[in-house]
Formats: sequence, C-alpha cells, structure tokens
Amino acid sequence: MPRRVPGSLPTTGNPDPNQETEDMFRPTASSLAVAALLLSAGTAMAAGEPIIGLITKTDTNPYFVKMKQGATEMAKKEGAKLLTGAGRADGDNAGQVTAMENMIAAGAKTILITPSDSKAIVPSIKKAREKGVLVIALDSPTDPVDATDALFATDNYKAGELVGEYAKAALGGKPAKIVTLDLFPGNPVGAQRHNGFMKGFGLPAPDAKSNELGKSPEIECMADSYGDQAKGQTAMENCLQKAGNVNVVYTINEPAAAGAYNALEKAGKAKGVIIVSIDGGCEGVRNVAAGKIAATSQQYPLKMAAMGVQAGVEYAKTGKKPSGYTDTGVTLITAKPMAGIPSKDVKVGTQLCWGN
Repeated sequence: MPRRVPGSLPTTGNPDPNQETEDMFRPTASSLAVAALLLSAGTAMAAGEPIIGLITKTDTNPYFVKMKQGATEMAKKEGAKLLTGAGRADGDNAGQVTAMENMIAAGAKTILITPSDSKAIVPSIKKAREKGVLVIALDSPTDPVDATDALFATDNYKAGELVGEYAKAALGGKPAKIVTLDLFPGNPVGAQRHNGFMKGFGLPAPDAKSNELGKSPEIECMADSYGDQAKGQTAMENCLQKAGNVNVVYTINEPAAAGAYNALEKAGKAKGVIIVSIDGGCEGVRNVAAGKIAATSQQYPLKMAAMGVQAGVEYAKTGKKPSGYTDTGVTLITAKPMAGIPSKDVKVGTQLCWGN
C-alpha cells in the first residue's frame, strides 16, 4: 500500500534480545559496516534460531508500525530472530535494497518486504532467491507479481470495489461528480484501489492486473496525493478549481481523505460530499465516526506480518515454501450502512484498527 500518515509513533522500549534494532538495517554508510560484523557475529548469536528479515516502506507510518508489531509478536512465539529495516520514505528503493543485502549477510533466510518500487526492487529479490532466500511480499505486490515466492496482502481491487459500491448507493441516484486522490503513477496498489473503486461505482474500469488508472467522464479531477494529508489537502484544493460541484471523493488512504475533508471544509463545501477511503487505521475510523469519512475499507497489517513470520519459520524447519497469493481480508467500515452493502460498524472498526 502505499502510504499513509506523516509523523511517527513511538517504537522505543526495553531491548529485546531476539530482535535487532531497525537502525542496524537502515540505509546508512554505518549499516554496511554493521552488516559485515553481523555476518560473523550475528549469525552465531542467533544459532539455532530461524532468522527472518522484515523490510517496510517506512518505519514511521502507523500501518507499518502495526506490521512490525505483528512480526515481532509472532517471532517471539515461534522462537525466531527478527531483523527489521525500512526505507527513509515511501518510494525509497535504494534503502530497501541496502536493508535486504545487510539482512542476507546477517544470515536471514526469509525476507518479508513491502516493496516501495514494485519494479526496481525485482533484481535484488532475484539475487536473494538465487541464494535460497525465501522472499514474501506483504501488502504490496512486485511487478511482476511472481518475482517473489508469495504475496500476503489485502485484495486492494476488492477494497476499492467496496467503497465504490458504498459511494454509489450513498449518492442515491444523483449524477456523479467525482474527484480521485490517488497515490502516484505506476504503483500497483494505487491502481488496484482506484480501478476497483470505479468498478464498484459502476463505471468502466481496467481489471485488477492493470497498473494504469482508469478514467471516466464522471471523474472530473484526478490528482496524486502520495498518501499524505498535506499533499491530499493541496490536491483537493486544486481539484476544486476544476470540479467545484464535486459530490464524491475517493482517496487512496485515510490521511489523504483527512486532507480532502480539510480542503472541502475550508471552501465551505464539506456538507453533501461523500468521502470514501481505504486502510482502516484508528484515526481513519475515528473520522468515520465523526462523519468526515463516509466509509473505509479496513485491512489488517498485523495479520500479514504474522503470517509471513510463520511461513519463514516453516521454511527454516521443513524447506517448504508458500506460493501464490494469500488474501488477508478486507472489511467495509461505516457509521451509516447502506441497504445491500455488507459492512461493519465503527465499534468493530475500532476493535480491529491499527495506530493511535
């Protein structure tokens, strides 16, 4: 997924002897030296333990903080050693490549990764697999999808369909004037969510395999938000110049939705506009309860990561590798259910959300 909230959550706490710090695998010059040391010392330190690496797009986004939590908890339960790392920002492929190389040097036989650049990461994944490393994509697929051994992720196309169906029903037959605040060009998650929304809304849409954003006359403005609240607000302000009578806003995620709402409220146009989004973070669910977001498709990062660690432990023990795509589930959350559209309420969304 793409991704999602500026700022950070605290990740400090008591040191865990079974988990390396993220800083050891951040893309810095010092991390290269650390990797050399880990090759000789770290592997011995983790003797008898499966070593699993988790590489997220960033380490500040609450979505990936939750993913790390799921991996950490499952690693403790399964007796595995977890190494963690991240890019400095969404789109930082070089940082992810460095983290992967360092983890493999440290003895990791399984790499779990949320690819920042679905194409650019593929050569590094290929090298890892040639060395016998199991590579599982979490949340976001590579391009091509089969560049990794397996993918554990939300069905992002379905997530888009759910909010599209909801928006169509909530509009009640009125002519649609739609704004979409997308991720950035060429990203498969961004395309799947956008195109799924179109299909759910009843518009002609590319299929789930396409990385191109669909277009339709009903969509009066399309803009990239990079999954960021401030950029989402700016994008919405710009779109209001083209689509002043907008009545439906689709956003790639809830920070972008919050930015869209702020722009609409500032322009005195928040009432009567249906904002739908995807992710299901706790802040997003609160915005659903407050009426800022009409509905969101909730996904489950903790589950993705926990399943990835389990698969890594199984591979270490038996040599058995997972393959293909595993759907980790998605649920529509809304405070105002629509007849014929399956959904859960804010209470359920709050119980299952991630972040603060």
